[in-house]
Amino acid sequence: MVRFHNESAELYVPDGSDGETALARTTHMAVGAHPDDIAIMAYHGIDECFGRDDRWFLAVTVTDGAGSPRSAAYASYSDDEMRRVRAEEEKKAAVVGEYGAAVLLGYTSAQAKAGGPPLTDEIASLVSASRPKVIYTHNLADRHDTHVAVALRTIEALRVLPPEMRPGALYGCEVWRDLDWLVDEDKVVFDVSARPNLGAGIIDVYDSQISGGKRYDVAAAGRRAAHATYSESHQVDTASALIFAMDLTTLMSSDDDPTDHVAQAIEHLRSDVTARIGRLQRDGG
Repeated sequence: MVRFHNESAELYVPDGSDGETALARTTHMAVGAHPDDIAIMAYHGIDECFGRDDRWFLAVTVTDGAGSPRSAAYASYSDDEMRRVRAEEEKKAAVVGEYGAAVLLGYTSAQAKAGGPPLTDEIASLVSASRPKVIYTHNLADRHDTHVAVALRTIEALRVLPPEMRPGALYGCEVWRDLDWLVDEDKVVFDVSARPNLGAGIIDVYDSQISGGKRYDVAAAGRRAAHATYSESHQVDTASALIFAMDLTTLMSSDDDPTDHVAQAIEHLRSDVTARIGRLQRDGG
């Protein structure tokens, strides 16, 4: 079993299976920075596993949520009380989404950004114990420092594992910057149209955020709907909800700088925009 660095860390298994069994059955895994991030960014994995006995979702939340903004209802809560609230919300999401397991690592945002062996070792141990086929984390162009830090820690953890223990795919997903700006060939597209009620139900459990005016429930559904409508200009919609991701798979097994990986995607966008303008200025078509 994985040994956790923080006393507050917890492995929660909604169906009551033992921890080793719960980890070993994992097929889809997400590593998110904060409680509620995974419900937004990795919903594709949740949806893929929901109601199945041959697919299981593992949610790994790195930070404890103690520094979360407080609404009026939670204004008097101490950081420790807020940490407990956020942990309970994450467990409720695991029940609603029928996760195979949820792991709460209990780091502060500062610790996640600093990195180092405790965190990267724990992520590597969880991957080794669960052997997922796919991992979702934050995209490297996200504008939240802790989100990018967690994506980097995840890449670092995967690089220390032997190739046979790495997943087949690693995706960087949307929270604080969406990925509609990626050119089509760089964009991973997940159709999550099938269960809008499930997506809404999972996000709705995060009352400490939603009741304070951070309408993640409305925003996540709106983004997914907007992606579906604006993904193709010359045909009618074939999906009602899409999530976009950045493919980070090659970063697991190379020494490539993640900065260069993102810079290449940005350059593809620059080339696409300037080529279109140039073509239309030159000959109108």
